[in-house]
Amino acid sequence: MSWTDERVETLKRMWAEGQSASQIAKELGGVTRNAVIGKVHRLGLSNRAGAAPARPAPAAASGAAPAAKEKPAPKPEASPAAAPA
Repeated sequence: MSWTDERVETLKRMWAEGQSASQIAKELGGVTRNAVIGKVHRLGLSNRAGAAPARPAPAAASGAAPAAKEKPAPKPEASPAAAPA
């Protein structure tokens, strides 16, 4: 199997539509999911155009209070001076 211009265009279109590498491989035929992923990487398509932004962390989304700040480590106590004998 070789990457013809037509197959590359199909890959680009399907990738932009959000299709999975497995779906693209099945559509193209004669190519594995990993081959599709490799080609996507070589073409620099790894970031999908219509990708949704990352979701916030659950604590931030739920309105929960932020985690308490760490307390500084206690200062070592001075040892009492030895009394002369």
